[in-house]
Amino acid sequence: MGCCKVPALIQAQVEMGLVNDVEHKSLFRRDTDSPQRKASSLMEQGSLSPSFRERATKTPNNSVLQSFKIVILSNKLNLLLPFGPLAILLHYLTDNKGWIFLLSLVGITPLAERLGYATEQLACYTGSTVGGLLNATFGNVTELIISIFALKTGMIRVVQLTLLGSILSNMLLVLGCAFFCGGLVYSQKEQVFDKGNAVVNSGLLLMAVMGLLFPTVLHYTHSEVHAGSSELALSRFSSCVMLVAYAAYLFYQLKSQPSSYTALTEETSENEESSDDDEDPEISKWEAIIWLSILTAWVSLLSGYLVDAIEGASVSWKIPISFISVILLPIVGNAAEHAGAIMFAMKDKLDLSLGVAIGSSIQISMFAVPFCVVIGWMMGAQMDLNFQLFETATLFITVIVVAFFLQEGTSNYFKGLMLILCYLIVAASFFVHEDPHQDDI
Repeated sequence: MGCCKVPALIQAQVEMGLVNDVEHKSLFRRDTDSPQRKASSLMEQGSLSPSFRERATKTPNNSVLQSFKIVILSNKLNLLLPFGPLAILLHYLTDNKGWIFLLSLVGITPLAERLGYATEQLACYTGSTVGGLLNATFGNVTELIISIFALKTGMIRVVQLTLLGSILSNMLLVLGCAFFCGGLVYSQKEQVFDKGNAVVNSGLLLMAVMGLLFPTVLHYTHSEVHAGSSELALSRFSSCVMLVAYAAYLFYQLKSQPSSYTALTEETSENEESSDDDEDPEISKWEAIIWLSILTAWVSLLSGYLVDAIEGASVSWKIPISFISVILLPIVGNAAEHAGAIMFAMKDKLDLSLGVAIGSSIQISMFAVPFCVVIGWMMGAQMDLNFQLFETATLFITVIVVAFFLQEGTSNYFKGLMLILCYLIVAASFFVHEDPHQDDI
């Protein structure tokens, strides 16, 4: 019995030694691997510097022909690109403003989508902060360019209605389609998003409504201290305040509230690891910058012909200019946001969908609108925040409806369908609405 116990004891000690040895080796291996794991974790959370991210990103080395194939020939929507030069050709060969407007509108659609693509490619080489700013800025560059061209020609109402329509389109149509498509894919559950961010965004949208509401109320109550000038002065002061508020919002979101994006990053880290190959950039950083410049210049050129043909298209088609500005133009300008928001919702990333749809609405209402007022001030144009009673009431009711849909922090296909139907009501309302200020267009 004793002889049997001794070998068993020796065997147990040997096994314990082997276990300790294995544990020691595994711990040593864990320590050697930890810097790489920490680096990848920090890079996913956006904590590393953009230069480190750039070094870690695979930079493609494309020729000019390869870059052209990737950006221009890889997307079927680019089959619409020839309509742009055709619109310019028709401008010099005929006076049919309806066809010129339609072809310009169709030609700008793929350019808006490619602008979003080039921005995403450039964002691969920057940190999450700069990437988010790039997506927000270039996502609305089409509306800004059209607005600036309209301001140059004195078409103030077109500027106001186009920006208003972009806000309504993002809040109702883009967000509604995202909720609807995401709800159909995940019909067995309710999708969730960050309710805290949604409340902050709703508050900012209500602040934007406040900025537009007071000049309108001042005008319609005839309570101005100096008739005609107090309304414009209030609009310019409110625009400066709104620009300061938007800058503070960016600082709050990107610097003071980094933890709000950490949870989303941790939840989707496994999916990101499995799809690293898909998220590698297809073009280099300088290729993305060059393509952004080319596409922006081409959008600017087509926007000039588009704005010039709006009034003629309204007459030839017998469609109100308000419907063209509020409904048709924003749908084209929001093509990139529309596709991106739906794609994120179908991947159960509703926070990203809200960032695209509501974030774009905030940028237009808190940045683009007051920015156009300031630019008009510099140009000598009397661009103000009095969007007229019908338009301001439409925006106010829309913000209230969207805020109610966001307050629970959940979404489903029914909420999306309701938002889409609300947008149809808005579109029908502007189709039968005659703008009393046609002379300003």
